[in-house]
Amino acid sequence: MARAGLTADRVTLTGAELADEVGLEHVTMSAVARRLGVKDASLYVHVRGLEDLRGRIALLAADEKTIRIAEATAGRAGKDALVAFADSWRAYAHAHPGRYTATQIPTQIDPELAARAAGPRRAVELTYSMLRAYELAEPDLTDAVRLVRSTLHGFVSLEAAGGFAHARPAETSWARCLDALHALLERWPASREGDPS
Repeated sequence: MARAGLTADRVTLTGAELADEVGLEHVTMSAVARRLGVKDASLYVHVRGLEDLRGRIALLAADEKTIRIAEATAGRAGKDALVAFADSWRAYAHAHPGRYTATQIPTQIDPELAARAAGPRRAVELTYSMLRAYELAEPDLTDAVRLVRSTLHGFVSLEAAGGFAHARPAETSWARCLDALHALLERWPASREGDPS
């Protein structure tokens, strides 16, 4: 029998909060149950197991991150949009490290749940929209999307792992990386001959 007040959303949010505190890899069904003050079995009425919970955390995080990015980039274009997009991405990763990790690892997500979730789809749309000012055509646009995602994820992941212990502040390097990314996007190299689209 389901405990009153316990829902899939509440279980997911509790798992997400725990992930931010102790790391996604340390989130277990037992730990979530203890946090909620219920027996482990009570959770399985609302989520199918740990993999399902991680998938739900990933979708929650994708929604949250996308909303932040959309708000930050609204009405902006070019470098202003790129910097707002990147800064929002990084701020979310700092504020919610466990949730951010959930969005970056392969997870089996319930197809029905994924189909209803707007976050991942909206994230792709926002990235392409942000890059529109650079006037890139396919397949260059897709390559640029991959470059932006790789740059932002790489930086925040190395930063979270303590990889920037050098005396030069990470904030300064971040700003310079965005300057360089903008310059590259403005002067995108021509496609290679015979490159498949």
